[in-house]
Amino acid sequence: MTNLAAHPALEPVTLAGAKLANRLAVAPMTRVSASEDGTPTEAMDRYYAAFASGGFGLVITEGTYTDAEYSQGYFFQPGIVTESHVEAWRPIAESIHAGGARAVMQLMHAGALSQGNRYRTNTAGPSAVLPKGQMMPEYGGSGPWPTPRAMTDDDIETAVQGFVAAALKARRAGFDGVEVHAANGYLLDQFLTDYTNLRSDSYGGSVSNRIRLTSQVVRRIRVAIPDEDFWLGVRLSQTKVNDFQYRWAGSDDARVVFTSLADAGADYLHIASEGRDWIETARLDDGDTITALAKKVTGLPVIANGGMHDLNQAAQLLEGGHADVLSLGRGALANPDLPTRVAGGHDLETFDHAMLQPRASLDNAEQWRRDTSA
Repeated sequence: MTNLAAHPALEPVTLAGAKLANRLAVAPMTRVSASEDGTPTEAMDRYYAAFASGGFGLVITEGTYTDAEYSQGYFFQPGIVTESHVEAWRPIAESIHAGGARAVMQLMHAGALSQGNRYRTNTAGPSAVLPKGQMMPEYGGSGPWPTPRAMTDDDIETAVQGFVAAALKARRAGFDGVEVHAANGYLLDQFLTDYTNLRSDSYGGSVSNRIRLTSQVVRRIRVAIPDEDFWLGVRLSQTKVNDFQYRWAGSDDARVVFTSLADAGADYLHIASEGRDWIETARLDDGDTITALAKKVTGLPVIANGGMHDLNQAAQLLEGGHADVLSLGRGALANPDLPTRVAGGHDLETFDHAMLQPRASLDNAEQWRRDTSA
């Protein structure tokens, strides 16, 4: 058993030129708890503040929709589209900073995996391909996904402009940076994935074409915000919320993905495991890990996600040079003060999936806490 008080995750680290108090980050987690119009709430402020005061060095927000077209993925998802959104996010960034953590906003376009959009009744994606699986009831959906319409060049440009405008608004709201969500089966990942992208234009076919849209988003944000002290990260994954089995074609494709994003101006890469622990999804065909490969071919800091509440695995990952920072989802939900607990040598609370039932909302989580403490 790893000595908790001496755990390597508690060591400070420099990420994209700025120092973090430790190597522990809160992973982006959808909480469907904003107002109907996407405005963040006071409950969200308390929720994010608790992670910062609990000792996390970095707090990454839930996926935040970027435009008033096709980007919204869930009803009651927060947005960063209107001035009201900007003003409501500002105190959240301030609360995170007051707790001693850095604040990054994740920017998300749901694409074909949208199950609630107040602006549109249909969905759009790279190609008119029926998504696998079923909608997620925890986030207000049920039944099969609709088949999206294939995005036109104008649709693609609107999506890119939405990411850029959202990044500018996040900076005005006081965030230290943004993370482009190109993982878990959402729009940018749909363009990267071979079976959801059947396009024959410059965005389809080879992996270098399929990563083009994500690289374009990163490059356009970097042009709009050249400040070196404003972080620009990208989240990637092989697996998806609707397909836990999918893997990239191999290490050659991974190299193309990573180098394309580094060349576009990314400051860090955040590599996630959807529904599985990191060790189950990190191995590539040549035995290397996807996170170590990302570090090797780009020289960028890498955040690893997936089962990092297993502190032995977390220590092995850091000590083995597989990543620089660890992000936690379930472990952070069960232990908002996880870094403080680890530093004090205390055991961690076990995550209970009932926290997300019947909806993955803050109200439901609070009710679960009241029920379990009664």
